[in-house]
Amino acid sequence: MNHPDQLASLEGQQYLVLRPTGAVAAEYRATQRDLLKLLPAEIKHPRTEHVTLRGFFEPERRHAVAALVREWAAVQHPIDITVDAIDTFPAPWQIVIMRLARTASLVAAHGSLTAVLEKTDFRRLDELALDDWIFHLSVVYGKTLAPDDWTELERASRRELTEAPACKVAEAELVWYEGGIEHAEVIPLG
Repeated sequence: MNHPDQLASLEGQQYLVLRPTGAVAAEYRATQRDLLKLLPAEIKHPRTEHVTLRGFFEPERRHAVAALVREWAAVQHPIDITVDAIDTFPAPWQIVIMRLARTASLVAAHGSLTAVLEKTDFRRLDELALDDWIFHLSVVYGKTLAPDDWTELERASRRELTEAPACKVAEAELVWYEGGIEHAEVIPLG
């Protein structure tokens, strides 16, 4: 993130993310580029592709979160990421996403992280049960669009992918926001 409003809204938060590469990253960038051509310049969007596994609000215990994530990552195998479709989260969120397949390794990683986190009292953000979670990459944030403009963007965006881009991710990234700046630590898996 690099927009001052977004950075301010994320102050004190931490996120464990995966950074897809190869065909997934290429499809993401092409999709985002094409959509941004259709939208006002001020529309917000992630500056890099990422799959969020968990969010935390632990500004005073960031180092403890990082230690737990490193322990989890040390025993975590690389994770398969496969894109099923370009989809959306409807109003009130209004986000264009790349919806991911529930690969065995992605589901297992989420499950093993949940098991580790259940032993802590870390404040987790927007957590849903695994069965309810939609693995995704956010492409464009359309919340500021007028209803008709959002409906048009939804219609223009949604599509199944005939060739599902895929990659294997061998590292996680712990991202945190402090002092109006995004920081990150790359953590190898396995």
